[in-house]
Order: sequence, then structure tokens, then C-alpha cells
Amino acid sequence: MIDPNVIADEPDRIKANLVRREADEALATDVDRIVELSARRKALIVERDALRAERNTLSARIGQQVREGKGAEAEESKRTVAAGNERTAVLEAELDAIETERHQIAMGIPNLLHAETPPGRGDACNVVARTWGEPRLREGESHVEIGTRLGLLDLERSTKLAGSRFWVLSGAGARLERALWNLFLDVATLENGYTEVLVPAIVHRKVMEGTGQLPKFEADLFRLAEPLNGQDAFLVPTAEVPVTNLHREEILEDTRLPLKYAAFTPCFRAEAGAAGRDVRGLIRVHQFHKVELVWMTLPERAEADHQQLVRDAERCLQRLELPYRVVEICAGDIGFSGHRQFDLEVWLPSQGYREISSCSHFTDFQARRMQMRFRPTLPDGKKGKPRYPHTLNGSGLPSGRTLVALLENNVQPDGSVVLPEALRPYMGGMSVLAPPG
Repeated sequence: MIDPNVIADEPDRIKANLVRREADEALATDVDRIVELSARRKALIVERDALRAERNTLSARIGQQVREGKGAEAEESKRTVAAGNERTAVLEAELDAIETERHQIAMGIPNLLHAETPPGRGDACNVVARTWGEPRLREGESHVEIGTRLGLLDLERSTKLAGSRFWVLSGAGARLERALWNLFLDVATLENGYTEVLVPAIVHRKVMEGTGQLPKFEADLFRLAEPLNGQDAFLVPTAEVPVTNLHREEILEDTRLPLKYAAFTPCFRAEAGAAGRDVRGLIRVHQFHKVELVWMTLPERAEADHQQLVRDAERCLQRLELPYRVVEICAGDIGFSGHRQFDLEVWLPSQGYREISSCSHFTDFQARRMQMRFRPTLPDGKKGKPRYPHTLNGSGLPSGRTLVALLENNVQPDGSVVLPEALRPYMGGMSVLAPPG
């Protein structure tokens, strides 16, 4: 969330950011409403503070008036204080209502973009930062055909269980997915210094609000039909949600930052509005599994840490010898909470480059929503006023899309699939996936 005071003080800057994002024009009206509410709030605070000052002055005077035998004047002062208290209560109630409305409106305004975020909307406006590996020539066979032929993937039986956009992996296919989870976690924790955490796959509404999935994107989520421990609850769309909220409503010491977490979770997405696209296979599904990388870091080092996060996610693809490119996402496509975003796009011979990881810098947008702060150390060694840290996250990686890339990039003329060296220890030494029989 952008600080409502910043929105009120710099409405033109906020509106210009909305134009860059090609956002809904109605959001400009929301900015105007925050300006209006903030002006009223300022006037109410001036009046309230004046009444409080008058009350303090009169309260001190009443005792003196009583001691001097000025009973009538003391009673008049008491009546003035009582009337001021009644008016103050009215003002504070209005202030609370204004603050609630300002907060609710600000929750729906997207984050400010980085100055270098490319303009425009759509894949053609994204900017390729670098590439790695040599893509194979386009081939006709997709991962669905390869996986089905090898007995790894069974979409017909998954449809019996839950309908479309689900899958069943069996035998070496199931083991391969599990091997990917373990490889990704080992790369994150043993090579890149992340702390592994295992978190719930169901979270409360306020947790979704903290990372920006709510209130705007409820249609994309799976909501529980009944309350969980008395509150609305949702299946997580990514481990970003519970992991970033681990320190909600806490004040951290700056010496603990950056905090770097890696978490494996199942992920659940309604895929609202995605009908007809990638219906078959493992590209766009309702349930998938992913290792997520999450940082909480100091604002002054967040830009450099964001670049490091991207490199950490890249390492997984490099270990698997999968060709990919790094793309900076344009202003019209960057996520609601994002300040700057780089996507890793893996090469799929059946389709071309497809996104496999989004690595985002959120500034203090999420931390402010969840009231996560840190206490900075001042030059004199004393502790300063609490500030909001910056948060970062990226996939490192989703196992389903990675499995797709492995099958399509490593299929051989005889129909078998050769596994990269890095995966073989996790597969019990298996080096080739061959057709059954």
C-alpha cells in the first residue's frame, strides 16, 4: 500500500503512475477522494488539537478558580470543558471513519513503478536483459505427448478426479517432480544461503491483504466455504503469501536484515479469465507445486538484493541446463504490488519462451499493508524510529513447468528423455526416462 499521506501530498505523481500502468481510469477518482478526505482530516485534527489545548488550560484553571472562591467561574469552565470533550469525541469518530476510508481506498491503488520499468503493455513491450543456453529447434511434440507416451503423465484419470486443469504424475514422473522440489530447496539453502520454512497452505483474509492479493483479486483465489478459526480463509496461490507475512505486525532489528526464506508449498489458482489457454498439460493448472524465494531487506540495498534474487532463481535453471532468458516486464503488465519485475522465461521447443519465474521488488508496499517494520541503527549507535523494510520474492522454481521444460528440451530421437546430471542423485542414479516395457 502506498502511504495515504503520500497520495494526498503528490496526487499528480500517483496519477502519472496509473497512466504508466495503463490502469483503470476510475482509480484517478480514488486518488481525488483521498485528497479530499485528507484535507478534511487535516481540518479536523486542527480543531481537535485546539480543543485539547483549551481543555488542558481550563483544567488547570478550574482548580485555581475553586481555591480563589470563584465557584461560578469554575462551573462555567467545567461546562466549557464538557462541551469540548463532547465535540472532541465527535471529531475523533469522524477522524476514525476518514482514516478507515482512506486506508480502504489506498489498498486498491497499485504500487509506484521503478523509473526504468519499460513503457507499454504486452509481451512485445518487455525488454530482454540477457539469455542463457542454446535453444533447441522447434519440435512438434509437446510435453503432454512425451509424458503420456513415457507413462509419466495421466490427464484422463486426473479429469475423473477433479475435472480439467489438474494432472496425475506416476512412477518416474512423480519421482521427478519430487526430485525437483529437493534440488530447488538444496540450491536455495545450501548454495544461496536461504532459510527453509514450511508454512500453511491455508491463510486468513488479512494475510492475503498483506501481500496484495486482496481485496482486488478475489476471483483468482480459492476461498473456503466455511470460516477457519472464525475468519475467512483461502488456499494460497503462492508461498509468497504466508512467508512474507511471517513477520507481520513485528518490529525487527536492522541487524537481522536481510531475511531470506525458501519455502515449498502446493499452490492453488482459479485461473479466472484463462479459459481456452493451455487447457491441457502442466502449464496453466489449478494446483501446482513451487519453491518460493522471499526476502525482507533494508530499503537502501533492495535494488541490489533484487538483482541477486534473480540470479538465485537463474541458478536452478542453469543447474538443469535449460535455456532461458531474463525479461524486464513492462509497466502495463507488472503485478499490482510490484515496483520492478524480471521474469525468467524458459525455452519450450513446442511453444518458444514461456514464463517460469517472476522476481519482483515491492518496495515497502507489502510491509506497510502488514505493518512489518524494522528499527534502524543511527550513526550515533542509537536506535531510530521504526521504518518499513522492502520485500522481494521470486519462484525458485515451479516444479510443473520445470518438468515440462525438461521433457521437451531433453527428448531424444528414440523417444526417451535424458536427465541432466544435477537431477540424477535425486532420482536414485537414474539418467534416462524410457518408454514402459
